[in-house]
Amino acid sequence: MTEGDVPAVRASDQDRERVAQVLHRAASDGRITMDELEERLDVVYAAKTRDELTAPVSDLPSDVGAAGRETERRVAGSPGSTSSIAVMSGTERRGAWVVPAKHTSLAFWGGVTIDLRQARFAGPESAITAVAIMGGIDVLVPDDVDVDVTGTALMGAFETQEREGAAAHAPPGAPRVRVSGFAFWGAVNVIRVPAERESRREIDGA
Repeated sequence: MTEGDVPAVRASDQDRERVAQVLHRAASDGRITMDELEERLDVVYAAKTRDELTAPVSDLPSDVGAAGRETERRVAGSPGSTSSIAVMSGTERRGAWVVPAKHTSLAFWGGVTIDLRQARFAGPESAITAVAIMGGIDVLVPDDVDVDVTGTALMGAFETQEREGAAAHAPPGAPRVRVSGFAFWGAVNVIRVPAERESRREIDGA
């Protein structure tokens, strides 16, 4: 390397995954074939520098990467509160908070609302443990976040609902939330809702 040359920046696993998400989105939109997807992914995962990550997406329109950029904005920030507890009372967790890797919610003769529409995430995957005893917990999950629900109920309900207008599936590479727990004489409702995209752009300053 001669004097004045700028050294190539090494690519991180997150850099590679972000480009891979763009390619998966392009394949799902029909812009590239599955064979092309596999070929380009081979290049992406073998890339050692950021410059090498440019070629696999150079012929794709810039809007194809929007989902990847949105995911990058969503997965950022220092973890917020690890618990939401309501005992004979009500608690809400909403707005631009950062969901930690593990969050525990307890409602005992009370109610908890966990609203993820404007939330960011400390990592690509978060686990919410929800326990409702003679109380109720509502978890609002926007449709640009993947969600997996595995709770159980005794004389109560632990279920998933979907509001009108919510997309059937989250985009490739979306943050994932796993909701598990227990409801006894109470209810845990995981509600998929349309994402507040306009509000999030205002928060991000985009």
